Amino acid sequence: MSINFASRSVAESTVMVTGAASGMGRATALLFASEGARVVLADRSEEELEQVMTELCDAFPQAEALSVVCDVRKPEDLKNLVSATVERFGGIDTLVNNAGISRRNNISEQEEAEFEEIWQEVLDINLTAHVRLVRLALPHLKESDAGRIINIASSEALVSQGGLISYSATKSGVVGITRSMAIELADHGITANCVCPGPIDTGMTARYPEEAKAKYARRRVPMRRYGRPDEVAQMTLNLALPASSYVTGAVIPVDGGMTMFHV
Repeated sequence: MSINFASRSVAESTVMVTGAASGMGRATALLFASEGARVVLADRSEEELEQVMTELCDAFPQAEALSVVCDVRKPEDLKNLVSATVERFGGIDTLVNNAGISRRNNISEQEEAEFEEIWQEVLDINLTAHVRLVRLALPHLKESDAGRIINIASSEALVSQGGLISYSATKSGVVGITRSMAIELADHGITANCVCPGPIDTGMTARYPEEAKAKYARRRVPMRRYGRPDEVAQMTLNLALPASSYVTGAVIPVDGGMTMFHV
């Protein structure tokens, strides 16, 4: 009796990663390239994007990669990202919606104009752009043998804190749209899953003093440390595998046990 296992390789698949110039996006792009995937890196920072592309090409000389400057708030940039990807690689197999920002947003004390400006910016980048890009990529994901949508949310979708109302709202929204996509797209063989990173050492958390981060990790995280971007990227890669074809609508914390830990 022969046993046939589904493939655990993303080699020669086309993967699009937004927010790829730093942090978890950078780690994700590099990891997929190391596994032989064709990688499209999108970010609004042209300088940082060029740096990551250089890093990728130096580390993996045989890798096929494309960088596209893209501000995910702009519908025309998103259209250009998809068309450039398809023109270069002929299709899209995996979409990683990673681009995101966090800004202090206080519902009780902030002046109206400042509150509204921050609310709209965070909503546009963290949530609306995800939906727009999925809609644009969908015709190509439907043509894939293993269409994958992986949305990066946050542990802030599962637990929360004051002063980040727009961030918490949008990351909770990412969980909601992921579940809806999973149901709607199941008939097309496309999976949609959500990764919820906890405290990770990225540019977003770099503004906090190291002593404060260490204290937070000791108090709140069972593993007593901040995570690394590559540890989040590994989960993203797992969800993109052909072998993960029956995993959809999942919301997966990568947080060192933080969200299950009751202090």
